[in-house]
Amino acid sequence: MLSFHGTDQNPPLKDLKIAVFSRKWPMSATPGGMEHHAYTLHMAMARRGHRVHVFTSPPLEQDTPTTSHVIDDSVQSPNLSPIIHWHEESVALPHHVALGLSNLVVSWHGIALESVQSSIFQDLARNPNELMSSVFNQSLQGMIPKVLNEIKFFQNYAQHVAISDSCGEMLRDVYQIPRRRVHVIVNGVDEEEFCEDSRLGHDFVSKIGVPQNASIVLGVAGRLVKDKGHPLLYEAFSQLNEKYPNVYLIVAGSGPWLQRYKDLGPQVIVLGSMNPSDLKAFYNSIDIFVNPTLRPQGLDLTLMEAVMSGKPVMASRFPSIKGTIVVDDEYGFMFTPNVESLVEALEKVVEEGREKLARRGKACREYAASMFTAKKMALAYERLFLCIKNETLCTYH
Repeated sequence: MLSFHGTDQNPPLKDLKIAVFSRKWPMSATPGGMEHHAYTLHMAMARRGHRVHVFTSPPLEQDTPTTSHVIDDSVQSPNLSPIIHWHEESVALPHHVALGLSNLVVSWHGIALESVQSSIFQDLARNPNELMSSVFNQSLQGMIPKVLNEIKFFQNYAQHVAISDSCGEMLRDVYQIPRRRVHVIVNGVDEEEFCEDSRLGHDFVSKIGVPQNASIVLGVAGRLVKDKGHPLLYEAFSQLNEKYPNVYLIVAGSGPWLQRYKDLGPQVIVLGSMNPSDLKAFYNSIDIFVNPTLRPQGLDLTLMEAVMSGKPVMASRFPSIKGTIVVDDEYGFMFTPNVESLVEALEKVVEEGREKLARRGKACREYAASMFTAKKMALAYERLFLCIKNETLCTYH
């Protein structure tokens, strides 16, 4: 059992009992995006005074089928029936079980139709001389049936939360789920954990060995795998480095592309995996954050962490990112997910220089503080859950 204390100063209209089902929960020092989001959200809900029970898969070394935690900051109210909140990247809750559960809310961190888009972009990024792998070809053939199945049985889930506007549009317009059952609530990050701290950033770059004459410091964080776009960034930075030797790249993460980045030379500083508590220093040490992802599904928390830390971003031109993060050109740069377009965007950043990037970062922080805080996210979910409990509290747009 986990217990946390200290309720929000402005308590909710009613106390809620929330049963959270998440395939993973942050047990390690470097949790993935979905579990980190679930943890941030429900910690904020607990601070609001709600009683939160978490059901998750156990660590691999355990034999028990289910692990449960209680996040309890509330006065216990036994007469309350729970809200069931399910976090999904792929469907784990059988639709025949979901049917009839009026208090069920499913947050989608990726749906099959977005996976189809992801596969298209990954194949377009493939080298013309590289053959399509048989495994990838086989996965493509199985995607359309998955989309069709989702369209058929998603109707059984009472309420749907999309974490980006583009996902919400797909659920409404392609999956044909009634508008009143689709809610767009973007993820949020801890605004106290991710904030501007120039002194911390200066100390960090000195510590890791970035020279004072560096003209621009780029940063990338997360899993160093193919579908996160690292083949693109690896090749693009290789070309950029030949032309601009004083541009540096800081890589925070681990995966198959780690050693390749190390082989690029001293202009690339590879840090490996970092604890969430250390990422504040990382974000404050860079001039701009790069996210070359080939996965349009979901919405990377790293983008929100970066803008909350007062840094502009450079990201793949996907609807989820364009419609939620880089909603104004002032907040950063977007590129078509290929090497040529990424190199062009990187060169624009170098030509622009640190001073203009810093001004962009100020605008990013202001926007992020109004959109991506954990408290704002928790309040949005709270309103939805209260609406489920009492229809008179609902407001539809």
